Amino acid sequence: MEGKLLHWRLELARRIPCQGRRCAEIPVDHAINSFAKFDLGQAKHAVFCNKAGKVIGEGVLQRLGEDEFEFQARGPVVKWLEYRLAKGGYSAAHATSISKFKFQVSGPAALAVCEKATGEPLRDIGFMRFRSAPIRDVDVLFLRQGMAGEIGFELQGPSEKAEIVRQAILEAGADMGIRQLGSRTAMINHLEAAFPTVTHDYLPAVGDEPEREFYELYGSATPVFGSPEWFRSFARTQKVKGSYEGRSVTDWYRSPIELGWAKSIKFDHDFYGREALEAEMTDIKRVRRTLIWNKQDVVDVFASLFEEETPYDYMEFPRHQWNAMYANKVMDGDRLVGVATSRGYSYYFRKMLSHVVIDTAYAEPGTELTVIWGEPGHRQKAIRVTVAQSPFKQDNRRADLNSQA
Repeated sequence: MEGKLLHWRLELARRIPCQGRRCAEIPVDHAINSFAKFDLGQAKHAVFCNKAGKVIGEGVLQRLGEDEFEFQARGPVVKWLEYRLAKGGYSAAHATSISKFKFQVSGPAALAVCEKATGEPLRDIGFMRFRSAPIRDVDVLFLRQGMAGEIGFELQGPSEKAEIVRQAILEAGADMGIRQLGSRTAMINHLEAAFPTVTHDYLPAVGDEPEREFYELYGSATPVFGSPEWFRSFARTQKVKGSYEGRSVTDWYRSPIELGWAKSIKFDHDFYGREALEAEMTDIKRVRRTLIWNKQDVVDVFASLFEEETPYDYMEFPRHQWNAMYANKVMDGDRLVGVATSRGYSYYFRKMLSHVVIDTAYAEPGTELTVIWGEPGHRQKAIRVTVAQSPFKQDNRRADLNSQA
């Protein structure tokens, strides 16, 4: 698949004063992550927040050179960084959008498939590290990550060479059972391996007052930093469905702590939203877990399609599609204790699962609660759920490659 990426160069040796403060690199000033150590050939899961400490977006930040970075992400966070780069007076040579192919090869046989395709060992690539290797004379960047929670590589290269590389990978994996995932099933990996995703598990936090200028610049008839087409495309993702009823759009925002990324927050540098996150870290109220949905209650939802009474809202299978954030109330009796998102059927585990952001008092695995299924005003069903660990599956991404067959 092709992905749009933000690519920029920074002159790290020069810092330009910006409204009375010292301007560091754009990622250091804005990401929650530490950059005290960021080697060439290293990637980070970079998370960016608004002033209130709510996530605008996240993605993969790669260090290609001493003064060259590349950021890959979905949603408005790339545009937001372009806006901050232009507004902040940074010593950036340029920031451009580029097009690449990106193929993810994940699973127990991923290493064997990729080594067969390249004809050379890849076992020196550490987790969240990358280097280049050839596939049929195409220079391919191999980033080790693993979005299925298993050993995995993301292959990146020039768009015009995408089909050459794709065919090479499929041929290399033919005798190892390689399969291609479509959009209806690929996101189940995000659910099982616990990768919350923008517009699925949170709305990008760009509607608060400190971000108002950015929002208005992009949304205007002649936006300064975007295009009407881009903004309309972004706005189409700002839909919410499900039983959860918020009072304002901010009720669908989430902090990195709520999304399970607290370990990535490092207060060794000043960054946008730091003050709010420092306060939240001293009094954590909600965390991320997995919910296991009761089998019989889920079957009842499907069975209602064959009843004379108005059926329950249809439960898209294996999970809902890309056009909205489905958020459902999680209840302890009459008390709202969490919000469930990314409901999906795991064929591997034979279970209906979902992410949940839940009050800490109810976060212990084994806790029994209910999810309200159905839009407000529709026929609703209380589905029994059990709190489970997150990620739900064992995380094998960091396995020692030298121990692999």
